[in-house]
Amino acid sequence: MAQYGLIEAGGTKVLLGVSDAAGAISARHRIATTTPEEVIGAAIGWFHENLPHPTAIGIASFGPLDLSPGSETWGHIRHTTKLGWSGADVVGPFSRAFACPVGIETDVNGAALAEARWGAGAGSGSLLYLTIGTGVGGGFVSDGRLLHGLSHPEMGHIRVPRHADDAQFAGVCPFHGDCLEGLASGPAVIARWGCSLSELPQEHAGAAMIGWYLGQAVCSFQAVMDPARIVLGGGVMATPWLLDMVKAEAATAGGGYFVGDPAAVVVGPGLGSDSGLLGALAVALAL
Repeated sequence: MAQYGLIEAGGTKVLLGVSDAAGAISARHRIATTTPEEVIGAAIGWFHENLPHPTAIGIASFGPLDLSPGSETWGHIRHTTKLGWSGADVVGPFSRAFACPVGIETDVNGAALAEARWGAGAGSGSLLYLTIGTGVGGGFVSDGRLLHGLSHPEMGHIRVPRHADDAQFAGVCPFHGDCLEGLASGPAVIARWGCSLSELPQEHAGAAMIGWYLGQAVCSFQAVMDPARIVLGGGVMATPWLLDMVKAEAATAGGGYFVGDPAAVVVGPGLGSDSGLLGALAVALAL
């Protein structure tokens, strides 16, 4: 039976898994994201013990990544704020350690593929996956195919209008300051109020502000892509009341213009916390 190695590489943790083609995960492991040498070495060691002869390995990784076919640095991480990871070769060590194909996509593109195939977007035709966490990112799938341009999309860095009560906050993005990531990510919440969004009471002004920003973003993405499903994942979205708030703000911002009603279009991940690992499986199955 075909067995696949799965790698979901995030900024704080790396999740490893073994799965069959149907998505049944039979083994899991977690590694803290330290240095490339430590993480990749530990991952290779774990696979040698748990899946010494994988059919293929799929990687869904934080980025930005070089995904350009034919590039000498394909599969490398480009310039990143994650200390020590700029220029790291993510694919090469696994290709050398295992006699199997190895594929890579961004973590959000992987999650988008998985949710479109097995999760909240199954049968819908088009899906946008947005992760709102330590960073903000997005992947768009239409008829089973990912959106790519010169590189992968960087949806967390779109500009959004300023909330009327947020004019003095500079934003936390080191590149753009007050882009969507700079204003609505987990670190942006902590920078303003000293705690995570889930630790704020629902009636706190900051809660409404983050819901408003995300609603503005949903409205913008509806205008550009008109996806049948918009899946919101990531640690910030684990705040229980936030999803309904974003739906309401997106509906107000859209003014009834778009075909899709945010109340139905905007949903949580159908695969729960497995969106990322199963995204890695989707990458492996495409090899």
